Amino acid sequence: MRAVFVLAALLLVLAAPVHAADVAAAQNVIRAQEQAFAHDDAAAAYSHAAPAIRQVFQHAEIFMQMVRQTYPPVYRHQRFEFGEARTADGHVAQRVHIVDEKGEAWEALYTLEQQPDGSLKITGCSLLKAGQSV
Repeated sequence: MRAVFVLAALLLVLAAPVHAADVAAAQNVIRAQEQAFAHDDAAAAYSHAAPAIRQVFQHAEIFMQMVRQTYPPVYRHQRFEFGEARTADGHVAQRVHIVDEKGEAWEALYTLEQQPDGSLKITGCSLLKAGQSV
């Protein structure tokens, strides 16, 4: 289900022009969550998750445990660099190049959505080992 949502979001934004302010805001959110993971700050990391994610993982510690188990390269890594981004109608898709603690390369695709208060929240993250196809 998550892969279908991420694929739909990706298709939505791939055809759209990039808006620098939206991309910068999205990168700030992703970076803030990445730093929260680095400091084991579950509350801060959880605060960047969209309402739909928070509905599934109703407590910050449950969310953090899921990230540790499902997304170890996102949780701990040697390198975390932004790649291509696309925007459309309050949505952002941001690629991130990650090198995990073992030196293996990964590609993450973050999706974010603008909230009613104007903030961006992370709606999903798909992770593939670099060089693999979907």
